Amino acid sequence: MSSHHPYRDLPDHRHWQRGVATPALQDPGHVDPVVRPAFRIAPQARIATAGSCFAQHVARHLALHGVPPFVTERAHPLVPDDLASAWGYGDFGARYGNVYTARQLLQLMLRAFGELLPADETWRNAAGRWVDPFRPRAHGDGTATLQELRADRAQHFAAVRRLFAELDVFVFTLGLTEAWASADDGAVYPVCPGVVAGTFDPARHVLQNHGVDEVVADLDLFLRLLRSINPRADVVLTVSPVPLVATALDRHVVVSTAYSKAVLRVAAEEIAAAHERVAYFPSLEIISSPFSRGAYFAPDLRSVTEAGVSHVMRLFLHHYLGLEGAARMTPGAPSARDTAAEAYLREADAVVQVMCDEEALGHA
Repeated sequence: MSSHHPYRDLPDHRHWQRGVATPALQDPGHVDPVVRPAFRIAPQARIATAGSCFAQHVARHLALHGVPPFVTERAHPLVPDDLASAWGYGDFGARYGNVYTARQLLQLMLRAFGELLPADETWRNAAGRWVDPFRPRAHGDGTATLQELRADRAQHFAAVRRLFAELDVFVFTLGLTEAWASADDGAVYPVCPGVVAGTFDPARHVLQNHGVDEVVADLDLFLRLLRSINPRADVVLTVSPVPLVATALDRHVVVSTAYSKAVLRVAAEEIAAAHERVAYFPSLEIISSPFSRGAYFAPDLRSVTEAGVSHVMRLFLHHYLGLEGAARMTPGAPSARDTAAEAYLREADAVVQVMCDEEALGHA
């Protein structure tokens, strides 16, 4: 007779065969690694999002399921929809564009509240127009005057302050550890100078590759600042499953991708354990684990398919917002709602490709 040990009588989700392999044989969509949410989100909660390109799917899926994301910066009613989309309105809670790193998120908070004024205030593009170094896609081809850029930035920071002060839930998707920064004051850019706008200068622009301790410190300070102005704020951290489009380090992009995801995953775990009402959601694991057999990546082996995004968001909506029926894919012919949702996601994927700053590196 075998003796008692810690692995006897474990629930299915703690065994690979019963919790992963068996459900995956039926359909990858049946694998649910969430188990239980750290907290529940009320249907009327003001949910704001930020992060990498993958994070844009969160807001779109919330809206698709009748939960409008909390947005504090909207385009003027007279601005055409296509132009508003091109300028980044509605992608996130405010028009800050992609926030790839924890350092960039902390910097956004500090700048919005007047605690940081980067030395690199503006860039000029090839047409001589003014560009915001920290939101290089926010004005299309730039603004005609410096005054216009400054006025828009002031309005943007006001929207960011309101967002952080009034949100109920903040969902942040960590995307990268590599970042280009100013040698003058360490301010980080969303994309390397010279790729979208600006001019790269090796004497003024330095590469950073953040480690676990740096990411944890940046997130920790951000959370403390957030809770100082909004004590009730809940936070959901997730890690983007999207591989790096390119690495600035002298090694294979696969190696840099593995390092980046490992650092961000460990940092998110440490922060969630150290702070109350901070949850980790396993987007990375859902998309990249073996149970999907690579089916959640497009032919470029980088872009996440509609099925993958839908799996992630079904579980998030089910576990955190209690939307029953959203947890599993149902085998068989898709319903009219499913077909409409897939068409919506295809359109959203195209928008995300356009609005993703990092994508520009692929054409550099």
